[in-house]
Amino acid sequence: MKPSRGLPVDRDSRIRSTLLPIAMVTALIAIGACPAGAQEAVDQSRLQLSVTPYFWTPHIDSRVKTPLPQEGTVTQTIDFGQLFNHLSWVPFMGSVEGRYDRYGVFVDYIHLPVRSGFSTHDVLFSGGSADLDVDVATVDFFYRPIAQPQQSLDVGVGARPWGVETNLSFNAGLLPGQSVQPGGSWADPLIAARYHRELGSGFAFTVYGDVGGFGLAAHTDWQVVGTIDYALRSTIDLHLGYRSLNVNYSLNNRPVGFNVNLNGPIIAGTFRF
Repeated sequence: MKPSRGLPVDRDSRIRSTLLPIAMVTALIAIGACPAGAQEAVDQSRLQLSVTPYFWTPHIDSRVKTPLPQEGTVTQTIDFGQLFNHLSWVPFMGSVEGRYDRYGVFVDYIHLPVRSGFSTHDVLFSGGSADLDVDVATVDFFYRPIAQPQQSLDVGVGARPWGVETNLSFNAGLLPGQSVQPGGSWADPLIAARYHRELGSGFAFTVYGDVGGFGLAAHTDWQVVGTIDYALRSTIDLHLGYRSLNVNYSLNNRPVGFNVNLNGPIIAGTFRF
Protein backbone atom coordinates (compact mmCIF):
# COMPACT_ATOMS: atom_id res chain seq x y z
CA MET A 1 0.00 0.00 0.00
CA LYS A 2 1.27 3.45 -0.88
CA PRO A 3 2.03 5.97 1.86
CA SER A 4 -0.93 8.03 3.04
CA ARG A 5 -1.43 11.40 1.40
CA GLY A 6 -2.31 14.10 3.88
CA LEU A 7 -4.95 16.77 3.29
CA PRO A 8 -3.80 20.36 2.73
CA VAL A 9 -3.37 22.26 5.96
CA ASP A 10 -6.13 24.92 6.19
CA ARG A 11 -6.06 28.18 8.13
CA ASP A 12 -7.81 26.72 11.21
CA SER A 13 -5.29 23.88 11.36
CA ARG A 14 -2.40 26.34 11.26
CA ILE A 15 -4.00 28.34 14.07
CA ARG A 16 -4.44 25.20 16.17
CA SER A 17 -0.89 24.05 15.46
CA THR A 18 0.39 27.41 16.72
CA LEU A 19 -1.83 28.04 19.74
CA LEU A 20 -1.82 24.58 21.33
CA PRO A 21 1.97 24.35 21.87
CA ILE A 22 2.04 27.95 23.12
CA ALA A 23 -0.72 27.20 25.62
CA MET A 24 1.09 24.13 26.92
CA VAL A 25 4.43 25.93 27.30
CA THR A 26 2.77 28.90 28.99
CA ALA A 27 1.04 26.63 31.50
CA LEU A 28 4.29 24.85 32.35
CA ILE A 29 6.16 28.14 32.76
CA ALA A 30 3.44 29.36 35.11
CA ILE A 31 3.67 26.17 37.16
CA GLY A 32 7.47 26.23 37.07
CA ALA A 33 7.47 29.66 38.70
CA CYS A 34 6.57 27.91 41.97
CA PRO A 35 9.58 26.94 44.11
CA ALA A 36 10.55 23.29 44.08
CA GLY A 37 10.00 21.33 47.25
CA ALA A 38 10.13 17.82 48.60
CA GLN A 39 6.91 15.84 48.87
CA GLU A 40 5.35 15.80 52.31
CA ALA A 41 4.12 12.62 53.95
CA VAL A 42 0.62 11.79 52.71
CA ASP A 43 -2.13 11.43 55.29
CA GLN A 44 -3.66 8.05 54.47
CA SER A 45 -6.54 8.58 56.92
CA ARG A 46 -8.35 11.08 54.70
CA LEU A 47 -9.67 11.07 51.15
CA GLN A 48 -7.09 12.31 48.63
CA LEU A 49 -7.89 13.67 45.18
CA SER A 50 -5.47 14.29 42.31
CA VAL A 51 -6.16 15.81 38.89
CA THR A 52 -3.76 15.37 35.96
CA PRO A 53 -4.24 17.32 32.73
CA TYR A 54 -1.78 16.15 30.09
CA PHE A 55 -0.81 16.53 26.48
CA TRP A 56 0.04 13.52 24.36
CA THR A 57 1.31 13.72 20.77
CA PRO A 58 1.17 10.14 19.51
CA HIS A 59 2.04 8.58 16.20
CA ILE A 60 -1.33 7.26 15.01
CA ASP A 61 -1.64 4.08 12.99
CA SER A 62 -5.23 2.94 12.41
CA ARG A 63 -6.67 0.27 10.15
CA VAL A 64 -10.43 0.37 9.63
CA LYS A 65 -12.45 -2.45 8.10
CA THR A 66 -15.00 -1.13 5.57
CA PRO A 67 -18.15 -2.65 4.05
CA LEU A 68 -16.79 -2.01 0.53
CA PRO A 69 -15.48 -5.20 -1.11
CA GLN A 70 -13.27 -3.11 -3.44
CA GLU A 71 -11.44 -1.52 -0.46
CA GLY A 72 -11.94 -3.84 2.48
CA THR A 73 -9.44 -2.05 4.72
CA VAL A 74 -8.32 1.57 4.95
CA THR A 75 -5.04 2.49 6.62
CA GLN A 76 -4.62 5.93 8.17
CA THR A 77 -1.21 7.05 9.43
CA ILE A 78 -0.32 10.31 11.16
CA ASP A 79 3.35 10.65 12.02
CA PHE A 80 4.63 11.98 15.30
CA GLY A 81 4.84 15.76 15.18
CA GLN A 82 2.00 16.08 12.64
CA LEU A 83 -0.87 15.73 15.10
CA PHE A 84 -1.51 19.49 15.29
CA ASN A 85 -1.98 19.76 11.53
CA HIS A 86 -4.47 16.88 11.46
CA LEU A 87 -6.74 17.85 14.35
CA SER A 88 -10.32 18.32 13.13
CA TRP A 89 -11.55 19.66 16.48
CA VAL A 90 -10.31 20.40 19.99
CA PRO A 91 -8.89 17.31 21.77
CA PHE A 92 -9.27 16.54 25.48
CA MET A 93 -6.84 14.57 27.64
CA GLY A 94 -6.89 14.22 31.42
CA SER A 95 -7.22 11.92 34.41
CA VAL A 96 -8.43 12.04 38.01
CA GLU A 97 -7.71 9.72 40.93
CA GLY A 98 -9.29 9.38 44.36
CA ARG A 99 -7.54 7.51 47.17
CA TYR A 100 -8.36 6.42 50.71
CA ASP A 101 -5.85 4.41 52.72
CA ARG A 102 -4.67 1.59 50.40
CA TYR A 103 -7.59 1.86 47.97
CA GLY A 104 -7.87 4.01 44.87
CA VAL A 105 -10.07 4.73 41.86
CA PHE A 106 -8.40 6.04 38.71
CA VAL A 107 -10.24 7.48 35.67
CA ASP A 108 -8.54 8.60 32.44
CA TYR A 109 -10.32 10.05 29.39
CA ILE A 110 -9.18 10.96 25.87
CA HIS A 111 -11.12 12.60 23.05
CA LEU A 112 -9.03 12.66 19.86
CA PRO A 113 -10.58 13.89 16.57
CA VAL A 114 -8.23 13.74 13.56
CA ARG A 115 -8.42 13.92 9.78
CA SER A 116 -5.99 12.77 7.11
CA GLY A 117 -5.80 11.38 3.61
CA PHE A 118 -5.34 7.76 2.65
CA SER A 119 -4.20 5.98 -0.49
CA THR A 120 -5.98 3.33 -2.53
CA HIS A 121 -4.93 1.27 -5.52
CA ASP A 122 -5.86 4.30 -7.66
CA VAL A 123 -7.96 2.21 -10.06
CA LEU A 124 -11.47 1.84 -8.72
CA PHE A 125 -10.98 4.83 -6.40
CA SER A 126 -8.41 7.62 -6.45
CA GLY A 127 -7.44 7.96 -2.79
CA GLY A 128 -9.65 9.61 -0.21
CA SER A 129 -9.90 11.25 3.18
CA ALA A 130 -10.67 9.85 6.62
CA ASP A 131 -12.15 11.48 9.71
CA LEU A 132 -11.40 9.49 12.85
CA ASP A 133 -12.93 10.34 16.24
CA VAL A 134 -11.63 8.26 19.15
CA ASP A 135 -13.15 8.43 22.64
CA VAL A 136 -11.48 6.15 25.15
CA ALA A 137 -11.67 5.97 28.94
CA THR A 138 -9.74 3.86 31.42
CA VAL A 139 -11.26 3.07 34.82
CA ASP A 140 -9.10 1.20 37.37
CA PHE A 141 -9.86 0.07 40.91
CA PHE A 142 -6.54 -0.19 42.77
CA TYR A 143 -5.27 -1.81 45.93
CA ARG A 144 -1.83 -0.83 47.26
CA PRO A 145 0.02 -3.87 48.72
CA ILE A 146 3.29 -1.88 48.97
CA ALA A 147 3.06 1.59 50.55
CA GLN A 148 6.51 2.77 51.65
CA PRO A 149 8.05 6.26 51.74
CA GLN A 150 10.37 5.45 48.83
CA GLN A 151 8.15 3.22 46.71
CA SER A 152 4.59 2.06 46.13
CA LEU A 153 2.86 -0.61 44.09
CA ASP A 154 -0.79 -0.58 42.99
CA VAL A 155 -2.55 -3.58 41.48
CA GLY A 156 -6.13 -3.83 40.37
CA VAL A 157 -8.81 -4.48 37.80
CA GLY A 158 -10.79 -2.16 35.59
CA ALA A 159 -12.39 -1.54 32.23
CA ARG A 160 -11.69 0.48 29.09
CA PRO A 161 -14.71 1.74 27.11
CA TRP A 162 -14.01 2.67 23.50
CA GLY A 163 -16.01 4.70 21.02
CA VAL A 164 -14.68 4.95 17.45
CA GLU A 165 -16.43 6.91 14.69
CA THR A 166 -15.09 7.20 11.16
CA ASN A 167 -16.12 8.94 7.97
CA LEU A 168 -14.30 7.52 4.95
CA SER A 169 -14.67 9.43 1.68
CA PHE A 170 -13.37 7.69 -1.46
CA ASN A 171 -12.49 9.87 -4.46
CA ALA A 172 -13.92 8.85 -7.82
CA GLY A 173 -11.88 6.55 -10.07
CA LEU A 174 -13.42 3.92 -12.31
CA LEU A 175 -16.19 3.89 -9.71
CA PRO A 176 -18.03 7.00 -8.54
CA GLY A 177 -16.99 8.53 -5.24
CA GLN A 178 -18.47 6.97 -2.10
CA SER A 179 -18.62 7.64 1.62
CA VAL A 180 -19.00 5.09 4.41
CA GLN A 181 -19.18 5.60 8.17
CA PRO A 182 -18.06 2.45 9.99
CA GLY A 183 -18.12 2.87 13.76
CA GLY A 184 -18.30 0.90 16.96
CA SER A 185 -18.34 1.03 20.75
CA TRP A 186 -17.36 -1.58 23.30
CA ALA A 187 -15.70 -2.02 26.71
CA ASP A 188 -12.76 -4.26 27.58
CA PRO A 189 -11.97 -5.74 31.01
CA LEU A 190 -8.49 -4.90 32.30
CA ILE A 191 -5.81 -6.09 34.69
CA ALA A 192 -3.56 -3.19 35.72
CA ALA A 193 -0.49 -2.42 37.81
CA ARG A 194 1.48 0.73 38.65
CA TYR A 195 4.87 1.14 40.33
CA HIS A 196 6.30 4.42 41.69
CA ARG A 197 9.85 4.94 43.00
CA GLU A 198 11.39 8.03 44.61
CA LEU A 199 14.91 8.89 43.36
CA GLY A 200 15.72 11.84 45.61
CA SER A 201 16.05 15.61 45.07
CA GLY A 202 12.40 15.77 44.00
CA PHE A 203 12.78 13.23 41.18
CA ALA A 204 10.97 9.90 40.80
CA PHE A 205 9.75 7.54 38.11
CA THR A 206 6.41 5.82 37.53
CA VAL A 207 5.59 2.83 35.33
CA TYR A 208 2.00 1.82 34.53
CA GLY A 209 0.74 -1.09 32.47
CA ASP A 210 -2.52 -2.83 31.74
CA VAL A 211 -3.75 -5.63 29.52
CA GLY A 212 -7.30 -6.56 28.58
CA GLY A 213 -9.81 -7.58 25.98
CA PHE A 214 -9.07 -11.30 26.25
CA GLY A 215 -11.43 -11.90 23.30
CA LEU A 216 -14.47 -10.90 25.38
CA ALA A 217 -14.76 -7.65 23.42
CA ALA A 218 -11.51 -6.66 21.71
CA HIS A 219 -9.06 -9.39 20.84
CA THR A 220 -6.26 -7.44 22.52
CA ASP A 221 -6.23 -4.16 24.43
CA TRP A 222 -3.08 -3.03 26.22
CA GLN A 223 -1.25 0.04 27.40
CA VAL A 224 2.17 0.99 28.81
CA VAL A 225 3.12 4.38 30.29
CA GLY A 226 6.49 5.39 31.73
CA THR A 227 7.31 8.82 33.15
CA ILE A 228 10.06 10.72 34.95
CA ASP A 229 8.43 12.79 37.70
CA TYR A 230 9.53 15.97 39.45
CA ALA A 231 7.92 17.44 42.59
CA LEU A 232 7.67 21.21 42.23
CA ARG A 233 5.76 21.48 45.47
CA SER A 234 4.13 19.05 47.90
CA THR A 235 0.92 19.34 45.87
CA ILE A 236 2.27 19.69 42.31
CA ASP A 237 4.23 17.20 40.19
CA LEU A 238 5.43 17.39 36.58
CA HIS A 239 5.76 14.32 34.37
CA LEU A 240 7.59 13.66 31.11
CA GLY A 241 7.48 10.26 29.47
CA TYR A 242 6.17 7.92 26.78
CA ARG A 243 2.79 6.24 26.30
CA SER A 244 1.63 3.40 24.07
CA LEU A 245 -2.07 2.51 23.73
CA ASN A 246 -3.17 -0.30 21.40
CA VAL A 247 -6.41 -2.13 20.55
CA ASN A 248 -7.52 -4.74 18.01
CA TYR A 249 -11.29 -5.13 17.74
CA SER A 250 -13.50 -6.76 15.11
CA LEU A 251 -16.87 -8.44 14.65
CA ASN A 252 -16.73 -11.53 12.46
CA ASN A 253 -20.36 -11.32 11.38
CA ARG A 254 -20.23 -7.58 10.53
CA PRO A 255 -18.03 -5.42 8.31
CA VAL A 256 -16.68 -3.62 11.39
CA GLY A 257 -13.11 -3.74 12.62
CA PHE A 258 -10.54 -1.40 14.15
CA ASN A 259 -6.84 -1.82 14.79
CA VAL A 260 -5.63 1.39 16.47
CA ASN A 261 -2.07 2.03 17.72
CA LEU A 262 -1.16 5.29 19.50
CA ASN A 263 2.47 5.78 20.54
CA GLY A 264 4.33 8.92 21.55
CA PRO A 265 5.70 11.31 24.19
CA ILE A 266 3.50 12.68 26.96
CA ILE A 267 3.83 15.71 29.23
CA ALA A 268 1.61 16.20 32.28
CA GLY A 269 1.08 18.00 35.57
CA THR A 270 -0.56 16.50 38.67
CA PHE A 271 -2.37 18.67 41.22
CA ARG A 272 -3.23 17.05 44.57
CA PHE A 273 -5.99 18.24 46.90
